[in-house]
Amino acid sequence: MPPDATVRDRLAANLATVRERVADACRRAGRDRSAVTLVVVTKSVGADVARLVHEAGCHDLAEGRPQALWAKAEALAGLVPPPRWHLVGHLQRNKIRRTLPHVTLLHSLDSLRLLDALEAEAAASGLVCRTLVEVNLTDDPGRTGVWPADVAALVEAAAARRHVAVRGLMGMARLPDGDPDSARRDFARLREFRDAIARGLPPGALPELSMGMSGDFEAGILEGATLVRVGSAVFEGLAPG
Repeated sequence: MPPDATVRDRLAANLATVRERVADACRRAGRDRSAVTLVVVTKSVGADVARLVHEAGCHDLAEGRPQALWAKAEALAGLVPPPRWHLVGHLQRNKIRRTLPHVTLLHSLDSLRLLDALEAEAAASGLVCRTLVEVNLTDDPGRTGVWPADVAALVEAAAARRHVAVRGLMGMARLPDGDPDSARRDFARLREFRDAIARGLPPGALPELSMGMSGDFEAGILEGATLVRVGSAVFEGLAPG
């Protein structure tokens, strides 16, 4: 059943609030609003609500699971302009072939094995996979991402591939949606990793930093995020889809 007017109104109000929070953080950071892309994570809602997000002018949409991304990308095919789909969760190698044609940006490159698999599939398909290296900013081995000491080597390895383009780094704060000062410290570390690696690369390399979710994206923007991944703040008060 298509969303009713109440859903539309609540979504519009939530989006207005999030957009204002983004704009305010940009003002505080002395940055242009156009420097930050709002990526709306639609994993808690169905395709009909994701369509409303697109209609509201948010064309960068994200999913955490490849299967959900496939389904929503197919359901929203034909929209103008086409949604730009981001995969922000882990990508298993056996799901690469079906995922690559849909994804504008993969946020979760986290191993040499995945890099090799992406290169092989992208080459076979005649595509270039744009990706971010996911960095584990915590000491928790249960969290996904590359250890900080291994980031430069993975970026260097990717530079030798023709069909994978690393555009920057992605990371989650130690306490997601937690203390903003703690989040800022983690995001500052990620920016410093990026800056240190970029110094050895051509000018303009690694332009993207994906930092911040609903509870801490202002901290990400203050530390240089170019992409913020926001879900629950956009869909607050809406029934799960």
